[in-house]
Amino acid sequence: MKLRDNRGRRCRRAALVLAAVSVMGGCGADADTGTAGDGSVLVYGSGDYTRINPAMDEHGEINILLFDGLTEHDGDNGIVPGLAESWTFDEETSTYTFHLREGVTWHDGEPFTAEDVKFTVEAVMEPANSSENAPNFEDVVDIEIQDDHTISFALEAPNAAFLDYMTMAVLPEHLLAGEDMQESAFFRNPVGTGPYRLAGWDEGQAITLTKNEDYYKGEPNIETIIFKIVPNDSARAVQMKAGELDLSILAPRDAGEFADRGEFVCYDMRTSDYRGIMFNFHNAYWSTNRDLIPAICCGIDREAIVEAVLFGQGEAAYGPLQRNVYNSGDAERYDFDPARARRLLEEAGCSLGEDGFYYRDGEKIGFVLSVGAGDQVRLDIAGAAAQQLKDIGIDVTIEVPARVDWENQMAYLIGWGSPFDADDHTYKVFGTDKGANYSGYSNEKVDEFLTEARKSGDPKVRAQAYDNFLKELAKDPAFAFICYVDACYVADSGIRGIDPDTVMGHHGVGIFWNVEEWTKDE
Repeated sequence: MKLRDNRGRRCRRAALVLAAVSVMGGCGADADTGTAGDGSVLVYGSGDYTRINPAMDEHGEINILLFDGLTEHDGDNGIVPGLAESWTFDEETSTYTFHLREGVTWHDGEPFTAEDVKFTVEAVMEPANSSENAPNFEDVVDIEIQDDHTISFALEAPNAAFLDYMTMAVLPEHLLAGEDMQESAFFRNPVGTGPYRLAGWDEGQAITLTKNEDYYKGEPNIETIIFKIVPNDSARAVQMKAGELDLSILAPRDAGEFADRGEFVCYDMRTSDYRGIMFNFHNAYWSTNRDLIPAICCGIDREAIVEAVLFGQGEAAYGPLQRNVYNSGDAERYDFDPARARRLLEEAGCSLGEDGFYYRDGEKIGFVLSVGAGDQVRLDIAGAAAQQLKDIGIDVTIEVPARVDWENQMAYLIGWGSPFDADDHTYKVFGTDKGANYSGYSNEKVDEFLTEARKSGDPKVRAQAYDNFLKELAKDPAFAFICYVDACYVADSGIRGIDPDTVMGHHGVGIFWNVEEWTKDE
């Protein structure tokens, strides 16, 4: 990570995650939103939210301000105590026992207890709730409450990432028992234990948070944080210049404009956040053309995309663990090689037509690549990759659907990546029928290697398992990996306490990990 002053180094960016359900209307008390530049108020340029549901949805920059987990990540992304002040692990029974902090209360004043923890994990595990986090806890076979502040989890087999997964937000049983965990109004008016509490939600405009004076780590310094909804990248840059925002992620093309403005500081942050083409194996097209995916991978000039779209603020991607300690350098990379791409197509029985595109059995080779609305960088990545593939004879067109059709679309410009344990964003993304496997990908060997890595605490065993996983994934690609996207946060120079060295996660999430320590000058 590089902390940029006004000497002109370029910023990096990542996009804030959007939740997945329809807006139900505003809720919460009206709040004095304040303005950027006020020392008691921090205005953050945010994407829109339709709900705040950390149990069902993995991402959301706002989650960590409202909620806590039993464990949490520090600035080095290591595991430290959260709502649990300590824990033990019995190797013989694969049982974790957590000792919870006493005196912690929910934002409504009710006490936090082990019942809340059990309720939350069981809600995630319940298949009917369709949580994408469910694979994180599938090894749990028994949850035992010993008293209000002691809870144990017995696992069917060891899970090396279990303490990482206990960073997930705990939800209040007294407000959610019997509620629909996907549709409850609670997720538009959430109550947590975190450093900030919800004060108001003006649909499509702003989510206002006020500090939790009873926070167990101590009262935060900044009185109010406003997530101002500014979905458009360029609009965020305009509002930063106008002094309407105090902090925001900006696109590479906009970030450089703040290089020589002393009232701002740019934080160039490394991330584990990658982009790639996800092939939808639910779609019949890939039943007959799955063997062409290696050719597609060879047809993408990743370095050119990093330079042209990311302005050099990222790196070419060849796999999902490239920025993880368990990455392997031996797996097939599918470097950009147009000649090889054409050769692979021809070896698969394709022939070049007069229109410059390849055909097989009379069918043109090509597909529609869907891109989620509101992310210009992702759209630019998709557009560049589509043109490169057209140049080698694969007809790729871009669409921006109003709603993502996971079952029927042909391909999607996906983003994943975790700075935490290697199990995160691999097991549930590439494992057969797992919660975040939106591609319908299935490979028995991939499942075997990921399970082996999850069950071992031995770094050597895990390294070999992930090496085997990456090699097998390269033989039978689920994605055509394109690039890692680093994050540029532009901040008012009066904000103190931002950790410039933390490696950000998917969509750049993570900057608020120590928000209760931040201060802001008047």
